[in-house]
Amino acid sequence: MNIVRWFSGAPWEKTIGYCRAVRAGAHVFVTGCAPVNPDGTVHAPGDAHGQAVRCCEIIREALSGVGADLSHVVRTRMFVTDIAQWEAFGRAHREFFGAHPPATSMVEVRALIDPAMLIEIEADAVCPGSTDQT
Repeated sequence: MNIVRWFSGAPWEKTIGYCRAVRAGAHVFVTGCAPVNPDGTVHAPGDAHGQAVRCCEIIREALSGVGADLSHVVRTRMFVTDIAQWEAFGRAHREFFGAHPPATSMVEVRALIDPAMLIEIEADAVCPGSTDQT
């Protein structure tokens, strides 16, 4: 099976030892995407919807990097620091995934890597055009 790794260039990738997305045949796994701007700052501090939108934008970019798109996503997981803001998080999720709804979870966690982050989202996809070489 051919495995393709896609790196976003985030400094944490080398520090921690991970990549933004991995495609293994028809399966794509996008690591947890936090609401980070290209310069490394937290996007939209205090804005649940804005942060969720940014996470989804990063997921879309990662999928594209391995030849997939949002319609291929079959599962998302949202880790949030304040479940009371579920509607704002959910609205952003629907804006990106509503046309092809995946299975999903939204789980409240105590904290994320930066206290200003309210959400982190990961995604799994299955897409045609498998890169299998078996």
